[in-house]
Amino acid sequence: MASKFDLHSLVANWQNSSTHAKEHWSGTFEEYLDLVKQNPKITRNAYQRMYDMIVEEGTETYIDFKKEVIRYKFFDDTFNNGKDAVFGLDVQLMKLVNVLKAAALGYGTEKRVILLHGPVGSAKSTICRMLKKGLERYSHTKQGAVYTFEWIDEKLELDGLLGKGVKVFHSPMNEEPLLLIPEELRGSVYDSINKGQEGSFRVHVDGELSPPSRFIFKALMEKYDGNLMQVLSHVRVKRLFISEADRVGIGTFQPKDEKNQDSTELTGDINYRKIAEYGSDSDPRAFNFDGEFNVANRGMIEFVEVLKLDVAFLYDLLGASQEHRVKPKKFAQTQNSWKPFVTVR
Repeated sequence: MASKFDLHSLVANWQNSSTHAKEHWSGTFEEYLDLVKQNPKITRNAYQRMYDMIVEEGTETYIDFKKEVIRYKFFDDTFNNGKDAVFGLDVQLMKLVNVLKAAALGYGTEKRVILLHGPVGSAKSTICRMLKKGLERYSHTKQGAVYTFEWIDEKLELDGLLGKGVKVFHSPMNEEPLLLIPEELRGSVYDSINKGQEGSFRVHVDGELSPPSRFIFKALMEKYDGNLMQVLSHVRVKRLFISEADRVGIGTFQPKDEKNQDSTELTGDINYRKIAEYGSDSDPRAFNFDGEFNVANRGMIEFVEVLKLDVAFLYDLLGASQEHRVKPKKFAQTQNSWKPFVTVR
């Protein structure tokens, strides 16, 4: 007699060995500060995280025509058995990583668009694909951990501030939790965290909250008469996992019909159904932050065939890369911190 398939045992063994519970951390804002104190690198920006991701895979150095060349093992694609491995481009890849290093150090290339160009079959798309897959994988590791936050109203005591009957309002752009600290207080907090830290990395997060988070923050500050600790009691910090399939941290834009291109694909658009709930089309909670710029925040965005884009799209791209700000139609500017990669196929 054939034995019965024991799915329960297989699932139980998988769950016991799974790191799901360890990876999917969530806690209070104060608990997050403790994590930052233990490992300041979890506050890295997109450029620093991508550079570290590549370097941590290891390097080799050799001499070619009397010049020292660094080969980055990341591009061997060992995690995928070398399926997307890149060969013969060590010099070009070294220059690319040098650009990332300069951006990580804040030398100016973080305000530039990186354009990969070359003939068909020169691995432009492969390089971008490896970087995207690498970011997804890196965000699941201990050294590549990324965190964001969400607003909570478990007892529905905020009179619909998060939305009618809404208990959890996710940060629409997966923002860094330290942005919740008011600017005039950040210096003191950063000094306290960095005090006594070993190593060269120092916590320093610049920027501002997205319009919905800023709206909720200000409303709570008014409700609690400026008591920041009470405001932060409505914040839950959680681990963030980058995923292109789920549109988290990775954006990809490809031109469609040139007569039917709309910049809202990049910047998001008004949710007209929510206007009736909030009473105004300028209410930030009535806006869908689902454009590729918004989705790619804290990660990277890939433009395919960028030179075939309408000129209006190029204006948005330049503003987002140089000023790190996105200006949706009829809406306030929004800050972003993604890393732009552009491929021309």
